[in-house]
Amino acid sequence: MSKVYLIGAGPGDADLITLKGIKAIENSDVILYDKLVNKDILKYAKAKSLKIFVGKENGYHSIEQDKINEIMLKYVKEGFVVSRLKSGDPFIFGRGAEEALFLKENNINYEIIPGVSSATALAVHAYIPLTYRELSSSFAVITGHKVDGNLNHIKWDKIAGIDTLVFLMAVSSRQEIARRLIENGRSTDDPVAFVENGFFDDERIITTSLGDIIKTNIEIKSPAVMIIGEVVGLREKLRQKEILLCKS
Repeated sequence: MSKVYLIGAGPGDADLITLKGIKAIENSDVILYDKLVNKDILKYAKAKSLKIFVGKENGYHSIEQDKINEIMLKYVKEGFVVSRLKSGDPFIFGRGAEEALFLKENNINYEIIPGVSSATALAVHAYIPLTYRELSSSFAVITGHKVDGNLNHIKWDKIAGIDTLVFLMAVSSRQEIARRLIENGRSTDDPVAFVENGFFDDERIITTSLGDIIKTNIEIKSPAVMIIGEVVGLREKLRQKEILLCKS
Protein backbone atom coordinates (compact mmCIF):
# COMPACT_ATOMS: atom_id res chain seq x y z
CA MET A 1 0.00 0.00 0.00
CA SER A 2 1.34 3.43 -0.95
CA LYS A 3 2.43 5.62 1.92
CA VAL A 4 4.86 8.40 2.92
CA TYR A 5 7.20 8.03 5.87
CA LEU A 6 8.53 11.29 7.37
CA ILE A 7 11.68 9.99 9.03
CA GLY A 8 14.09 11.66 11.43
CA ALA A 9 17.52 10.51 10.26
CA GLY A 10 19.35 11.69 13.37
CA PRO A 11 22.17 14.17 13.97
CA GLY A 12 24.83 12.87 11.58
CA ASP A 13 25.90 9.52 12.99
CA ALA A 14 24.35 6.79 10.82
CA ASP A 15 24.10 4.52 13.87
CA LEU A 16 21.71 6.92 15.58
CA ILE A 17 18.78 6.38 13.25
CA THR A 18 16.00 4.39 14.90
CA LEU A 19 15.19 0.76 14.05
CA LYS A 20 11.74 1.91 12.98
CA GLY A 21 13.34 4.38 10.58
CA ILE A 22 15.53 1.65 9.09
CA LYS A 23 12.53 -0.64 8.55
CA ALA A 24 10.67 2.15 6.75
CA ILE A 25 13.65 2.82 4.47
CA GLU A 26 13.96 -0.89 3.68
CA ASN A 27 10.30 -0.89 2.69
CA SER A 28 10.48 2.21 0.47
CA ASP A 29 10.60 2.56 -3.31
CA VAL A 30 11.50 6.26 -3.38
CA ILE A 31 13.72 8.14 -0.91
CA LEU A 32 14.03 11.93 -0.67
CA TYR A 33 16.94 12.99 1.53
CA ASP A 34 18.49 16.21 2.84
CA LYS A 35 22.14 17.32 2.79
CA LEU A 36 22.85 16.66 6.48
CA VAL A 37 21.53 13.11 6.30
CA ASN A 38 24.47 10.71 6.59
CA LYS A 39 24.65 8.95 3.22
CA ASP A 40 25.54 5.66 4.97
CA ILE A 41 21.88 5.46 5.97
CA LEU A 42 20.99 4.95 2.32
CA LYS A 43 22.63 1.52 2.45
CA TYR A 44 19.44 0.25 4.07
CA ALA A 45 17.46 1.09 0.95
CA LYS A 46 16.52 -1.44 -1.71
CA ALA A 47 19.03 -1.53 -4.57
CA LYS A 48 16.37 -0.53 -7.09
CA SER A 49 14.89 2.29 -5.01
CA LEU A 50 14.97 5.80 -6.45
CA LYS A 51 17.08 8.18 -4.34
CA ILE A 52 16.48 11.92 -4.79
CA PHE A 53 18.62 14.62 -3.15
CA VAL A 54 16.47 17.56 -2.04
CA GLY A 55 18.76 19.31 0.45
CA LYS A 56 20.44 22.70 0.56
CA GLU A 57 23.67 23.50 -1.31
CA ASN A 58 25.51 26.72 -0.41
CA GLY A 59 22.51 27.89 1.59
CA TYR A 60 19.97 27.36 -1.17
CA HIS A 61 17.50 24.52 -1.68
CA SER A 62 18.47 22.38 -4.66
CA ILE A 63 14.71 21.79 -4.96
CA GLU A 64 12.18 24.23 -3.51
CA GLN A 65 9.73 23.07 -0.83
CA ASP A 66 6.72 23.16 -3.15
CA LYS A 67 8.59 20.91 -5.59
CA ILE A 68 9.51 18.49 -2.79
CA ASN A 69 5.84 18.26 -1.90
CA GLU A 70 4.96 17.61 -5.53
CA ILE A 71 7.55 14.82 -5.80
CA MET A 72 6.17 13.06 -2.72
CA LEU A 73 2.64 13.41 -4.03
CA LYS A 74 3.55 12.16 -7.51
CA TYR A 75 5.18 8.93 -6.39
CA VAL A 76 2.75 8.03 -3.63
CA LYS A 77 -0.17 8.52 -6.06
CA GLU A 78 1.60 6.16 -8.46
CA GLY A 79 1.42 3.51 -5.75
CA PHE A 80 4.94 3.72 -4.36
CA VAL A 81 6.13 3.80 -0.76
CA VAL A 82 8.07 7.03 -0.17
CA SER A 83 10.56 7.88 2.58
CA ARG A 84 11.25 11.53 3.30
CA LEU A 85 14.56 11.51 5.21
CA LYS A 86 15.16 14.63 7.29
CA SER A 87 18.19 15.33 9.48
CA GLY A 88 17.58 15.29 13.23
CA ASP A 89 13.91 15.06 14.13
CA PRO A 90 11.30 15.95 11.49
CA PHE A 91 9.29 18.12 13.88
CA ILE A 92 12.18 20.24 15.20
CA PHE A 93 12.91 23.14 12.81
CA GLY A 94 12.74 20.85 9.80
CA ARG A 95 9.45 21.69 8.06
CA GLY A 96 8.27 18.20 8.84
CA ALA A 97 4.95 19.45 10.17
CA GLU A 98 4.43 21.52 7.01
CA GLU A 99 5.01 18.43 4.88
CA ALA A 100 2.67 16.38 7.07
CA LEU A 101 -0.07 19.00 6.69
CA PHE A 102 0.42 18.99 2.92
CA LEU A 103 0.04 15.21 2.82
CA LYS A 104 -3.04 15.30 5.03
CA GLU A 105 -4.65 18.01 2.90
CA ASN A 106 -4.12 15.74 -0.11
CA ASN A 107 -5.56 12.67 1.65
CA ILE A 108 -2.23 10.85 1.60
CA ASN A 109 -1.49 8.09 4.11
CA TYR A 110 1.63 9.04 6.07
CA GLU A 111 3.54 8.15 9.22
CA ILE A 112 5.95 10.28 11.24
CA ILE A 113 8.99 8.51 12.67
CA PRO A 114 10.85 10.54 15.34
CA GLY A 115 14.58 11.06 15.13
CA VAL A 116 17.41 11.98 17.49
CA SER A 117 17.70 15.77 17.37
CA SER A 118 21.04 17.54 17.04
CA ALA A 119 19.78 19.91 19.76
CA THR A 120 20.26 17.21 22.38
CA ALA A 121 22.60 14.70 20.72
CA LEU A 122 25.43 17.11 19.96
CA ALA A 123 25.44 18.38 23.53
CA VAL A 124 25.71 14.82 24.83
CA HIS A 125 28.37 14.04 22.22
CA ALA A 126 30.38 17.02 23.50
CA TYR A 127 29.99 15.83 27.14
CA ILE A 128 27.69 18.75 27.98
CA PRO A 129 24.60 17.79 30.01
CA LEU A 130 21.69 20.10 29.24
CA THR A 131 20.36 19.60 32.76
CA TYR A 132 22.32 19.07 35.96
CA ARG A 133 21.25 19.28 39.58
CA GLU A 134 21.88 22.75 41.08
CA LEU A 135 23.17 24.08 37.73
CA SER A 136 20.35 23.63 35.24
CA SER A 137 16.76 22.58 35.79
CA SER A 138 15.53 23.87 32.43
CA PHE A 139 16.63 24.14 28.83
CA ALA A 140 15.19 25.59 25.63
CA VAL A 141 15.84 24.99 21.96
CA ILE A 142 15.64 28.11 19.79
CA THR A 143 16.22 28.81 16.12
CA GLY A 144 18.88 31.40 15.40
CA HIS A 145 17.59 31.81 11.86
CA LYS A 146 16.73 35.42 11.12
CA VAL A 147 13.24 36.39 9.98
CA ASP A 148 13.08 39.51 7.79
CA GLY A 149 16.75 40.12 8.57
CA ASN A 150 16.42 40.20 12.36
CA LEU A 151 15.77 38.11 15.49
CA ASN A 152 12.83 40.12 16.81
CA HIS A 153 10.59 37.06 16.74
CA ILE A 154 12.48 35.61 19.73
CA LYS A 155 11.11 36.50 23.18
CA TRP A 156 14.47 37.47 24.65
CA ASP A 157 13.08 38.52 28.04
CA LYS A 158 11.51 35.06 28.42
CA ILE A 159 14.39 32.84 27.33
CA ALA A 160 17.13 34.80 29.13
CA GLY A 161 16.03 33.25 32.44
CA ILE A 162 16.19 29.66 31.21
CA ASP A 163 19.25 27.86 32.59
CA THR A 164 20.56 26.28 29.37
CA LEU A 165 19.92 27.57 25.86
CA VAL A 166 20.51 25.61 22.67
CA PHE A 167 20.47 27.59 19.42
CA LEU A 168 20.23 25.88 16.04
CA MET A 169 21.10 27.64 12.77
CA ALA A 170 22.80 30.38 14.78
CA VAL A 171 26.30 30.68 13.30
CA SER A 172 25.71 33.87 11.32
CA SER A 173 23.65 35.47 14.09
CA ARG A 174 25.81 34.44 17.08
CA GLN A 175 27.00 37.96 17.93
CA GLU A 176 23.47 39.36 17.92
CA ILE A 177 22.31 36.44 20.06
CA ALA A 178 25.06 37.12 22.59
CA ARG A 179 24.28 40.86 22.65
CA ARG A 180 20.54 40.33 23.07
CA LEU A 181 21.01 37.84 25.90
CA ILE A 182 23.40 40.14 27.76
CA GLU A 183 20.97 43.04 27.32
CA ASN A 184 18.32 40.86 28.93
CA GLY A 185 20.37 39.92 31.98
CA ARG A 186 22.72 37.07 31.05
CA SER A 187 26.28 37.43 32.28
CA THR A 188 29.10 38.21 29.85
CA ASP A 189 30.93 35.31 31.54
CA ASP A 190 28.26 32.78 30.63
CA PRO A 191 30.04 29.78 29.08
CA VAL A 192 29.27 28.96 25.46
CA ALA A 193 30.13 25.94 23.32
CA PHE A 194 29.78 25.48 19.58
CA VAL A 195 29.64 21.94 18.26
CA GLU A 196 30.62 22.29 14.61
CA ASN A 197 30.06 19.47 12.09
CA GLY A 198 29.12 17.11 14.90
CA PHE A 199 29.74 13.40 14.30
CA PHE A 200 31.67 14.07 11.09
CA ASP A 201 35.43 13.79 10.48
CA ASP A 202 35.97 17.57 10.52
CA GLU A 203 34.15 18.06 13.83
CA ARG A 204 35.29 20.87 16.11
CA ILE A 205 34.18 21.95 19.56
CA ILE A 206 34.82 25.59 20.41
CA THR A 207 34.39 26.94 23.93
CA THR A 208 34.11 30.63 24.75
CA SER A 209 31.83 33.08 26.60
CA LEU A 210 28.99 35.40 25.66
CA GLY A 211 31.20 38.44 26.15
CA ASP A 212 34.02 37.08 24.00
CA ILE A 213 31.62 36.28 21.16
CA ILE A 214 30.85 39.99 20.93
CA LYS A 215 34.44 41.21 21.40
CA THR A 216 36.32 38.73 19.20
CA ASN A 217 35.76 37.32 15.75
CA ILE A 218 35.72 33.62 16.57
CA GLU A 219 35.63 31.57 13.38
CA ILE A 220 32.66 29.19 13.37
CA LYS A 221 31.40 27.31 10.34
CA SER A 222 27.94 25.92 9.66
CA PRO A 223 26.42 23.61 10.62
CA ALA A 224 26.99 24.15 14.33
CA VAL A 225 24.93 23.99 17.50
CA MET A 226 25.37 26.80 20.03
CA ILE A 227 25.01 25.84 23.71
CA ILE A 228 24.88 28.51 26.43
CA GLY A 229 24.90 28.00 30.20
CA GLU A 230 26.85 26.91 33.25
CA VAL A 231 26.60 23.25 32.19
CA VAL A 232 29.15 23.96 29.45
CA GLY A 233 31.73 24.12 32.23
CA LEU A 234 31.12 20.44 33.03
CA ARG A 235 32.55 19.36 29.69
CA GLU A 236 36.15 19.31 30.89
CA LYS A 237 35.22 17.16 33.88
CA LEU A 238 33.16 14.68 31.89
CA ARG A 239 34.93 14.16 28.58
CA GLN A 240 36.98 11.03 28.10
CA LYS A 241 38.22 11.29 24.53
CA GLU A 242 40.17 13.96 22.77
CA ILE A 243 38.24 16.07 20.27
CA LEU A 244 39.83 19.09 18.61
CA LEU A 245 39.18 21.85 21.12
CA CYS A 246 39.52 25.56 20.38
CA LYS A 247 39.34 28.21 23.07
CA SER A 248 39.10 31.92 22.54
